[in-house]
Amino acid sequence: MPSLLNTKRPPVFCPGCSHTQVVNALDMTFQNMGLFGEQIVIVSDIGCSGLFDTFFNTHAFHGLHGRALTYASGIKMARPDLHVVVTMGDGGLGIGGAHLLSTCRRNLDLTLLVLNNFNYGMTGGQCSATTPEDVQVGSGFLNRLEKPIDACQVMGTAGAAYVARASAYSKTLPDQIEAAVRFDGFAAIDIQGVCPGRYLKQNKLTPKMINTSLEEMPLLASYSTLNTRKEYGRHYREAASQLKPAASPVHIETQFEPPYAGAGRQEVVILGSAGQRIITAGEILCLAGITAGQHASQKNDYPITVLRGHSVSELIISEEKIGYTGIETPCVIIALAQEGVNCRRAMFGHLPPETLIIKNKDVEIPSSAGKIIETDFKAKKIKSHDWALAALALLALRNTVISTDMLKAALKIRFKGKVVENALALVQHVEAEL
Repeated sequence: MPSLLNTKRPPVFCPGCSHTQVVNALDMTFQNMGLFGEQIVIVSDIGCSGLFDTFFNTHAFHGLHGRALTYASGIKMARPDLHVVVTMGDGGLGIGGAHLLSTCRRNLDLTLLVLNNFNYGMTGGQCSATTPEDVQVGSGFLNRLEKPIDACQVMGTAGAAYVARASAYSKTLPDQIEAAVRFDGFAAIDIQGVCPGRYLKQNKLTPKMINTSLEEMPLLASYSTLNTRKEYGRHYREAASQLKPAASPVHIETQFEPPYAGAGRQEVVILGSAGQRIITAGEILCLAGITAGQHASQKNDYPITVLRGHSVSELIISEEKIGYTGIETPCVIIALAQEGVNCRRAMFGHLPPETLIIKNKDVEIPSSAGKIIETDFKAKKIKSHDWALAALALLALRNTVISTDMLKAALKIRFKGKVVENALALVQHVEAEL
């Protein structure tokens, strides 16, 4: 097989950089395996190792520092037929530590080459996650405060079944890389080498010293026994094939004319608290709009803690497509609880007179020019978790934003059996009360 090196972009590393050896070894691996460029993706991030994708005539992806494994995972899941090789320096290894651990746990069929030269070579020679404690680097004494990691021990402990160490100067490096590429799962090689541009200016390190250090490091054979399991992508596809196909989205026929035809975009904000089902009420409002052939969007606040629940839901019903979901001057505000009102107090100060405010009697709202309709849901014997739906019934009775027919149709779409019966009974109860 011919070389896959890009003759128009030869390696541009510093003279004596060990990365050059790795480039040539990787190219030899591809040749020995009989691979074509279209069968390979090289994924890189920032640093000297991030130049690898430009040196080969293969598919390539270049991303953010430390994130190469995340991109590679997506590529491999989408295209399991491709050989995905990730090149990452010891800098990216440390920055992307959480991504590294996740990749080891998954066992997705990727090959990671860690180009480990013990410092941030491109950006100043600062200490990295693998810098020895007793050397001099560009970040002063900081490396003396931290214990360097053994990348292979970390990856093996995290679940990687194939971890290996190598010298960038080893004549068998192409064979070692080939074994990693052929492994059915996540395979990683910690390839140690010399950075002449930064590291060697203050520290002595030779290929012989690297070999001696590698021989003294703990053996890694046990990880292949402890962590061998199905490759993630294949296992995922096997498990997914056993699931029932997802149901098709519900098709909602246009049945009604919206009460605001020609009036443009209708914006509604529901302000409540946990347990008042304001998210469900927002869904019902959107479904009601869709029954009239309208576009709809829903945006909810994110509760700080799970048991606090949502307190704000913002809805838009529009004849036109909705590009921007922000709401500043809604045409309707439904104020059910003080918690939600407090989250949107600033909204009340600039409401136009035509804004309709439906509020529960016990809720205090800021001064506003909007038209207020006050009701006492509790006195009407409506439970707190039904207040949002009751407010939608009030809105529909006024033929504002939605009609009663639209609301009832939405309830039949959203609920089934006894639940829809109770919801329709509540709407009738509100109609009778008014």
